[in-house]
Amino acid sequence: MNPQAPAYVRAEDDAWLTLVYYRFHGWSGRRPFWAGLFTLLGGLPIAYFPYADLRLGNVTIAMATTAGAGSLIIGILLITLGLTLWFQQGVRIFAGVASILLALVSLPVSNLGGFGLGFVLAMVGGGLALAWVPARPEQDETDASGDRGTAQAVDPGMTDAMAGGFHGVPGPRETETAYASETTAHADGGRNSAG
Repeated sequence: MNPQAPAYVRAEDDAWLTLVYYRFHGWSGRRPFWAGLFTLLGGLPIAYFPYADLRLGNVTIAMATTAGAGSLIIGILLITLGLTLWFQQGVRIFAGVASILLALVSLPVSNLGGFGLGFVLAMVGGGLALAWVPARPEQDETDASGDRGTAQAVDPGMTDAMAGGFHGVPGPRETETAYASETTAHADGGRNSAG
């Protein structure tokens, strides 16, 4: 293979990666993805540090405490709540409150909440879970009942005032010029003398 030869990427490979990206983006957009990720990641250091050993040469430092079982339970519950936020969005309020409470309980139980790392991640995840609101489904031009072309009562006097306006903002009047300068607008009180 010549190193100076141009590298051609097949369109199928690029299309496959694009499809995976858009599917993941669509999946994560319909659920509290970041809340679940932070909550899940918060459970890992809380469950890991009481059972971890640090080796410095021939010296082994063990963080094993009497609260090892409590740390393991809190960590597993936080991981479970993170997965629950991903796959069961209906319980997001419960999962958010539970992850905040478990993070607070982890401070005295498991080495200051996994040396603060698990505590902060679980608190952020719980807060994001409480703040997340599902998006409304986008509605077409038709309303939910499916009526098309339903006539609405319109005040004939308002149609003239609203002509040319944008979303309820009245447009220029017949006597006003659309290209009035600042000096002209100040000179006649903001309107032409005919108005």
